[in-house]
Amino acid sequence: MPRPAARPLPRQILTFAVVGVVNTGTYYGLYLLFLMRLPYLFAHVFAFLLSMTGSFFLNARFTYRTRPTWRKFLLFPLTNATNFVITTAGVYVIVGVLHAGSRFAPLLASMAAIPVTFVVSRWVMLPRVPEGDPA
Repeated sequence: MPRPAARPLPRQILTFAVVGVVNTGTYYGLYLLFLMRLPYLFAHVFAFLLSMTGSFFLNARFTYRTRPTWRKFLLFPLTNATNFVITTAGVYVIVGVLHAGSRFAPLLASMAAIPVTFVVSRWVMLPRVPEGDPA
């Protein structure tokens, strides 16, 4: 059975954004749940790891229309490494340095990481075509 054609770049960006909204909602719900029992940084880390797994499968299926593989799954955390560093530092600065509330800190901190996450995600999820290959 042939695999579906990859979406055009503008459609990938739009679908990535929709998946991102779903993923952010999942992350934030888990963060608030964990925040009831854990310090904010632990709540952030656990919610982030669980939502990243969901993000992998949603992006594989809907954004890039590619089959999930163990290789892609193991590389996918690279797509979130920069996101993780930026959001974690952002949460720390917003809560620990600026003394703002911990409830909305992750949402504010994540905004800066979204464009970088898309670029790295696309690199991991889509096969690379050698230069000069018209495919």
